[in-house]
Amino acid sequence: MANPKLKAKERKIFGRKVKQLRRAGFIPANVFGPKTKSKALTLDKSEFLKIFNQSGETTLIDLVVEGEKNPRPVLISNLHIHPVTSEILHVDLHQVDLKSKTTANIPIEIVGESPAVKVGGVVVTLLKEVEVEALPTDLPEKIEVDISNLTEIGSSILVKDLPIDHTRVELKLDPEEQVVAIQEQQQEEIASETSSEETTETDLDQTKSESKPESENKSSQSE
Repeated sequence: MANPKLKAKERKIFGRKVKQLRRAGFIPANVFGPKTKSKALTLDKSEFLKIFNQSGETTLIDLVVEGEKNPRPVLISNLHIHPVTSEILHVDLHQVDLKSKTTANIPIEIVGESPAVKVGGVVVTLLKEVEVEALPTDLPEKIEVDISNLTEIGSSILVKDLPIDHTRVELKLDPEEQVVAIQEQQQEEIASETSSEETTETDLDQTKSESKPESENKSSQSE
């Protein structure tokens, strides 16, 4: 399957003036890599969003820069997001060497249903993504974790159990770390916390009621 192609132009606008680009429907970006000089670029916003929604951060993209003969193999490395509007402010593109391994965070996708849920268990996802190292062409888009075999409360799936080609992809986490687990509902603990809060409120009310007459008595004595 061919890599998606993302067109770009060299950017010559910097600083506060990049706001003009965003208003015109473009996103400022930079491409960088261990064997390439960083270059400022401009991306078409609608085109980038279309490719990003399809590819995410783990699919190789052919970056076609205007004026350059060959496309650059890149990964979407980082998105700078506005904290209020959620608008994409800037994009970092990592140019990779197809013959050298690279690291990436691969999203975890939970699939299936655990029979333990029917007997009071709760599915708890402990890892939403895992860091891996592999050749760029071997990076998985996502890792699906089937929980249909988790039949008992207390059962779990560990990092070492993830369904990947371990001959091509190296996991950079503790193999014994839990990815997803079936836990018991903490109803008693919740009830205990609620009772504790009510007791605390009652104690506070009693303290206030006890301190009020004492204050009044002092006032009466002073008079």
